[in-house]
Amino acid sequence: MRKVDVLIIGGSASGIVTAVTGKGSYPDKDFLVIRKEDKVLVPCGIPYIFGTLGSTDKNIMPDAMFEKEGIGLKIGEVVSLDPKNKTCKTADGEQISFDKAVFATGSVPAVPGWLKGADLDNVFTIPKNKAYLDRVQTRIRHANKIVVIGGGFIGVEIADELNSVGKDVTIVELLPRVLSLVFDDEIAARAEENLRSRGVKIAVGSGAKELSGEGEVCGVVLQNDAKLEADVVILTMGYRPNTELAQESGLATDGKTGIKVDEYMRTSHSDVFAVGDCAEKRDFITSKPSAVMLASTACAEARMAGMNLYGLCTVKTFKGTVPIFSTAIGNTGYGAAGLTENTAKSEGFQVITATFEQPYKHPASLPNTNVQLVKLVAARDTGVVLGGEIVGGVSTGELTNLIGFVVQNKMSVTEVLTAQICTHPLLTATPTAYPLIKAAEALVRSSRRK
Repeated sequence: MRKVDVLIIGGSASGIVTAVTGKGSYPDKDFLVIRKEDKVLVPCGIPYIFGTLGSTDKNIMPDAMFEKEGIGLKIGEVVSLDPKNKTCKTADGEQISFDKAVFATGSVPAVPGWLKGADLDNVFTIPKNKAYLDRVQTRIRHANKIVVIGGGFIGVEIADELNSVGKDVTIVELLPRVLSLVFDDEIAARAEENLRSRGVKIAVGSGAKELSGEGEVCGVVLQNDAKLEADVVILTMGYRPNTELAQESGLATDGKTGIKVDEYMRTSHSDVFAVGDCAEKRDFITSKPSAVMLASTACAEARMAGMNLYGLCTVKTFKGTVPIFSTAIGNTGYGAAGLTENTAKSEGFQVITATFEQPYKHPASLPNTNVQLVKLVAARDTGVVLGGEIVGGVSTGELTNLIGFVVQNKMSVTEVLTAQICTHPLLTATPTAYPLIKAAEALVRSSRRK
């Protein structure tokens, strides 16, 4: 029987980061990563294989880090795991004993059972599976009319990429606007207008009722009985945590939220951890179960698990998921961190909000200068920033991250207003009208008036 100190099941973002962090924290320990895939895709890059990248081969995570860090890698599948006796068995019959184990089994596309026709040919989901996505690309090359069901980030990004290579693309979204689970209405409206201006068709307010066709899909019937022609249908209707092996192993799980973990990322067995999409999430602000699945969140959890494998530290704990999102439609970036205004109000917070727009370079006459909009949401009673949203240029992602830090550190509006920042004409807005600080200034004024 093969023996290792730490067994990591799954080799995407969370598995890799757990292994690297764990090996860095405990260099004398023997780490082994077991993953199914021969090659692992960069998760956030998957939509771009349909346009900008053109191939899954240009979206591969390198394996060189495993050898460099002294981490073992096995291509295979763990088919059973016994937490009590600390052993597992792989599909090729090998038995492995371990001291610690980490589930990093990720998530799988969710396909609702009520969607008639989901099993027709040319109906696809978007898993993190290179061979499957290669088949999807082959079919899409010969298709013209493509319907993407689901107007979240993956659906929007795939639709925009397919549109960029000349496909006739329609997004179907049940909610009143695309991206409306992440952005307030005025921000989602901007994203939707941008998509339409680029040629993407959008059908909102009425979701898919069924997919039509004999053997092969030929159309989508909406809940309002409207019909859309389709050569290919792509389902981007969310993901569910991959917890099957954990359940079979006797670990505590929830079918919707994942493997139950504590703030050190330990499961119901103290020597077994879980990280990434397969692990249960709780919102940082509300402490309610969260369905957020992000590579950035997975990596944060992975670092916590890696550092705590052989010694818990009270300052190395995961306090909850701060939802932080960003995307780009053409040259315009969209970002959100923390709670939106709508979500904060629905949770019972009394909030104040403010928005400020300013070119993100100075002077504005510099070439390739976009207008940057920042919206902040704060608790009326304490002034603590609950969230923010951004529309802008290429700096949107990093400014979104900054708002995420503000939320995670429970900073007040006053602290944001008095923050010291670096500015440069080619890289940021002017220091006299920096959008994040000016939005905070507007919040302070709003709180004084009310």
